[in-house]
Amino acid sequence: MQSEVMDFSRYRGTNPGSTPQRPLRTALVRLALLASGWLGVALPARADNPGYDRPGYGFTPVVLGAGEVTLEQGLADWSRDRQDGISSSLYSADSLLRLGLGGPLELQLGGLLYNYLHQTGAGLDYRSHGRGDTHLALKLALPSSHAAFSWGLLGSVEFTDGAPDFRNNRRQYLLGAQFNLQAGRRHSLGVYLEDVRSGGRDSRTLALSDSYSCSKSLMVYAETVLLQLPGRGHGSLAGAGLAWLVTPRWQFDLGFDRRLSGSASPWQANLGVSVYFGH
Repeated sequence: MQSEVMDFSRYRGTNPGSTPQRPLRTALVRLALLASGWLGVALPARADNPGYDRPGYGFTPVVLGAGEVTLEQGLADWSRDRQDGISSSLYSADSLLRLGLGGPLELQLGGLLYNYLHQTGAGLDYRSHGRGDTHLALKLALPSSHAAFSWGLLGSVEFTDGAPDFRNNRRQYLLGAQFNLQAGRRHSLGVYLEDVRSGGRDSRTLALSDSYSCSKSLMVYAETVLLQLPGRGHGSLAGAGLAWLVTPRWQFDLGFDRRLSGSASPWQANLGVSVYFGH
C-alpha cells in the first residue's frame, strides 16, 4: 500500500564541456559508488502515479510499472553564466520519456529538443539556436527494509548528436544515486550523488533537498548543491521551487537556483509539465 506522500524529483547538472556552459540534463553506466553527491525532492501523488523526476536536482527512486509511460517536458528552462568576460543566456526545452520495463527497472530517453543561446561582451553579440544532445538511461529501484526510506541508481549515456553550439565534445557517462527519507507525513529529505565521466575527466555533484507537502496536490522544496567541475574548480548553489499536481496525472513545476560561490552558474530557472499516461 502506498503512502499518502510520494517522492518526486529532478536531476540536472552543469556541463563543463563545449561552449556555452549549460545545465547538464543527462549523460550508461559506470559502476562505482561515489563520494560526492546529490538531491531528491518529495511531492504528493496518487496511488496510480509513482512520481516524476521533475523538479529539482535528483530523481525519484521509484520506477514505473511494466508498460507504463510518463512524459516530462521542460517548457522554459533558463540559465545565465559568465566566463572570460562573456555573458551567456541559454533557454532550453528539455524532454524526458520514461518507460517501465517491469520489476525494479525503468528505461528513459531524453534530450534538449530546442535551445536558444545569446552571448554578449567584449564586442560580441552572438545568437544561436538548435537541438541538444540525446541521452539514454536505465533506472534501478533498490530494495528497502524501511517503509520511510527509498533509494535507487540511474546510469545514462549522452551522445554527441546535437547542433554544434549545443553538443558535448565527447560522450558523457553518468552514474547517479538517490536517497530519500520520509521524515514525517508531509516532510521529506533527499540526498543525490552524481558522477559524470567524459574524456577521462569527472564532474561530481552533491545535492541535498528538504521538501514539504502543503496539501495532497502542492509541494514546496529547498535545495543546496555542491559542484566539482574539471578546469573550473568547485562551486555551490541554493534554490527553491514548487510542484503542483493539477490532476492525478498532470503536474506543473517551477523552480530556481542561485550561485553561492565558485564556478557554478549565477542563475538557473525552470518551468515544466509532466504527464503520466499509464499503460
